[in-house]
Amino acid sequence: MCSLLSTDKHYTDSSAMNISCTNKRVMNDASETKPRDSIPKRQRTKLTLISKLSDKGRDLQMKVAYKDLEDCELGWSSLPSEALLLVFSQLPLQDLGRVAQVCQHWNHVSQFPQLWQRAEFSLSQASKSTPVRLINYILKHHVQHLKSVLFRTDSTVESAQMACHILSRLVNCSLKTLAFISSALPVFLDLNQQSFISALTTVFHHSHALGSLVIENIPMDDTSLDVLVSSNSKTLELLQLKNCPRVSPEGILALADQCRYLRELSLSYTLLSDDLLLALSSEERVHLEYLRIDVYTEKDMLLQQISPCCWNALVEHSPRMNLVMYFFVIPDESFNTLFMSYIPVTNLYFGDYVPKTVLGRIGSHCPRLKELVVGANGNSFINDELLNIARNCPELSSVGLGECEVTCSAFVKFAHICGPRLKELYVMEECLVEDSHYDLPKACKHVSELIGREWAPEFMPVW
Repeated sequence: MCSLLSTDKHYTDSSAMNISCTNKRVMNDASETKPRDSIPKRQRTKLTLISKLSDKGRDLQMKVAYKDLEDCELGWSSLPSEALLLVFSQLPLQDLGRVAQVCQHWNHVSQFPQLWQRAEFSLSQASKSTPVRLINYILKHHVQHLKSVLFRTDSTVESAQMACHILSRLVNCSLKTLAFISSALPVFLDLNQQSFISALTTVFHHSHALGSLVIENIPMDDTSLDVLVSSNSKTLELLQLKNCPRVSPEGILALADQCRYLRELSLSYTLLSDDLLLALSSEERVHLEYLRIDVYTEKDMLLQQISPCCWNALVEHSPRMNLVMYFFVIPDESFNTLFMSYIPVTNLYFGDYVPKTVLGRIGSHCPRLKELVVGANGNSFINDELLNIARNCPELSSVGLGECEVTCSAFVKFAHICGPRLKELYVMEECLVEDSHYDLPKACKHVSELIGREWAPEFMPVW
C-alpha cells in the first residue's frame, strides 16, 4: 500500500502539515513534554494524525501519545494493535493511506477489514473529490469488506461514469447501507441506463442484509425495485427515493406489501395513493416511524387528493408515526387539492411561497402538526391564519417564519395561545410589523414572558 499511495498528491507531507495546522494546541502541548526538534518526524506525524480525532477520543489517545513520546526509544511501533485500531477507526479513508507509510506495524493494522467497512466516494470536480488511486485501491483490496457505501455525485458526465464503474464492482460484497446523494441533477440519463440498472440490480441481488437504501436522481426502475424486495424484504428498514421517474406507484405498492420491517419511507407525493396507505396499515406490518413526502410537480402535472379515511387508517395503525412534508416550488393551482381534508402531518416545510388560503386550511385539517416552517407568503398579513393554527394544533412546538407579515399584536396573541410549549421559535425581524399596541421591543418582552424564556427575532446581517 505504501508504494501504491506514496506518489498520490493527496498523501504528501503538505497534507499532513495541513492536519497539524488545524490543531496547534496539540503540538504546543506536546512541545512542553519534549522539544519539537527532539521528536522524530514520524512521531510528530503520528501526533498530528491523532489530533484529528473527536474530542471524546482525543484525550485518551493523546495521553498514550505523550507517554510514549517521553520514552521515544520504545517506538510508536510498540503500540498494541487494539489501540491503533481504535485511533485508525476515527480517521477518513484518505488518512489510512498516510498512516500505512509510518512503519510496518502501522501498515499491517491499517489493513484490518473492520477499517474498510464504510466508504464514501465523493465524485466531483472539487478538490475534496475522492482520489482515483484510493478508489482503485479499495476496489482491488477491500471491496469484499464493504458494508456501507455512500456516493456523492454532481452534474458532470465524469461523476456519473465513475459512479457506474464503482457500482459494477460492488457485486461481491454484502452491503447493509447504500446511498446516492446528488448536489445537482446528475446525467445518468445520458449514459447507458441498462448497464447502470443491471449493476444496481446485481448489487441488490447479492446484498441479502440491506437495511438502508437512499436513492436520489438515478434511473432506478420497478425491475430493480422488485429484486431489492425479493432479496432484502426481511432486513430493509429505511427506503428513500427522490426524483426517480422510472419508479411507479405500483412498484412502491409491491414493496409495501412485502417489506414488513420498514420503519422509514421517503418518496415523492406523486407515488402516494390510497392503496399504498392501506398497504402500510395492514395488521401484520411493523409500525412506520417516519413517512417523508417531497411535494413537487412536473409540467402540467396535477396532485391527486388522498382520502382522509386512508390517512386515518394509517394513523390508527401507527399512532406514533411522524408524517413529514417538504414543499418545493409548485404553482398555485397545485395547492387546490392539498389540505382540503384531514392530513395527519406532523412537520410542514414550505421552502418557497405558499398561498395565504393554504395556511388557513392547515389550521382546520392538520391537528397533529408539531412543526411549521414558512419560507415566504407574499405581502398579505397572515394574522388570522397563524392564530387559527395555534388554536387547532395543540402539539405545535416549533415555528419558523421567513418572508411573511404578522402584526406584533397578533404575534403576541399567538405566543399567548401556545405558551411554553413553543420550544423553537425562529422569526425574521422583517416579519413583525409594529402596530398601535406593540412596537418591536415591547412585543419581544411580552413574548419572552409568555413562552418562559428570553426571545428575540432573527436579524438579517448587513454586509
